[in-house]
Amino acid sequence: MSNFDRSGAGSRFVMPRRTLLKGGSALGLSSLISAPFINRLSAQESHPLAGQSIDMNILGIAGWVPSSLGVQMSPLFADYVKEKYGYGVSFNFQEAPFADLFQKAATSLATRSQEFNIIISDSQWLGALAKPGWILKLNDIIAQNKNLQLEWYSQTVVDTYMTYPDGTKEIWGLPQEGDVEALYIRKDWLEDPKEVEAFQAKYGKPLPKTFEDFEELTMDEFEKIAEFFTRPDEQVWGFAQQYSRVYDFATCAFNNFLWSRGGETWDPKDGRIEGVLNTPENAKSLEEFKRWIKYCPPGATNVGIAEGIDVFTQGKVFSTIQWAAVGSAMITKELEGKVLVVPPPKHGTGESAKRIYSMGGQPWVINAFNDEKKMRVAIDFMNWWYLPETAVEFAKRGGNPCDKVTLSRDDFNDINPWNRTYKFMLEDGRSRDFWHDPKYSEMLSVQQEGYSSFVTGQSTDAQAVMDYIACQQQQILSDSGTSTIAPSDMCATTSL
Repeated sequence: MSNFDRSGAGSRFVMPRRTLLKGGSALGLSSLISAPFINRLSAQESHPLAGQSIDMNILGIAGWVPSSLGVQMSPLFADYVKEKYGYGVSFNFQEAPFADLFQKAATSLATRSQEFNIIISDSQWLGALAKPGWILKLNDIIAQNKNLQLEWYSQTVVDTYMTYPDGTKEIWGLPQEGDVEALYIRKDWLEDPKEVEAFQAKYGKPLPKTFEDFEELTMDEFEKIAEFFTRPDEQVWGFAQQYSRVYDFATCAFNNFLWSRGGETWDPKDGRIEGVLNTPENAKSLEEFKRWIKYCPPGATNVGIAEGIDVFTQGKVFSTIQWAAVGSAMITKELEGKVLVVPPPKHGTGESAKRIYSMGGQPWVINAFNDEKKMRVAIDFMNWWYLPETAVEFAKRGGNPCDKVTLSRDDFNDINPWNRTYKFMLEDGRSRDFWHDPKYSEMLSVQQEGYSSFVTGQSTDAQAVMDYIACQQQQILSDSGTSTIAPSDMCATTSL
């Protein structure tokens, strides 16, 4: 999702921006862990690594809070296995921004290197990592380890973070961080008596106030609120969302419009894109996506995750669609109690209105070239990560677990301000990931180019932009053998 920090590889994860540093206290990043967290056993269990010390390497996402949480919790694993199994383990960490992480991992794995024993992958990379045999297929591992035989909160979790090819039961990843899109609202603005009175007078209806109110809100209704709070003369705007060409920012934001308005990006059964992505209806959705810039602050087309955090925490916008994973950065100490996190609006009207938003989040994947010792430690780590006490600790630090037991706890909604919305959007049918195809990066590059060209005004014909993307992507899948469908003759004349 993001590249908060572009400093490249390092020995540890950093909180790259002032906003993240301010959000640190909300994460509970204290080293004080409750006493029952580590199981105290009267005797160590027999283990083939007993008495040995193993060095492990994890590759994760630079400046991304959920990655840093997984890394910061690893010493707890070291204490756990020392107590339970009698072996020592130390961890070294490497990192790269989202836009660079796949290449960093692929360059190493292509040489069959053990440089990175465990990797925090983006969900869309599963195919590109699995097809060459670089990561470990996990079906047998799960069958042999009861701790990994979890009931996940929804099928969406399995489809997003675990399986490739799509629709199969081949498992290559396990959820490290679940993530969904949420609408962050300035609650203090929403409840200001003067604003409440002024909105009622202007629109003849009250401002929504509760989770339930926003659950039923449509984009048409929300637009009145965005319009109401857009006051350029006061340097305040009603809304922000991601339009940036960096990585997948514009794609994830636009897919919210495309899917929620009834569109599809492709047919995964035969790899057809042309005629599916570039429909007139999807072109109209692209126009609608761009139209919302009128409620956004200047520089909207450059807004990614970090910039979205900035404009919200600096008080420049009333609302923004943002990832649940960065909730702790969005709700700084100064904003505690002043932010409401709710489901993003539905598109359409009446009973036909619906919301289907982009999935975020990352799975753990295991290097297939690990030697026997490192492979055993990696599997022990996964078994520990999914212990109930580990999952709860992760949540208390600001992370988003995906197992049903943890998310069904009576106190889960109260652990973080975004947890209720996270669960709501994680339900099947409300969020969706896009292709896991090995050609993901090439497909994404074309898409980002096209969407960015349109929202910045370099291209003015939405239909022509959708035609260009569909033709280019169809050619990519045809060349790779994913699809037997070749681009049509029309594609010979398409351009941005």
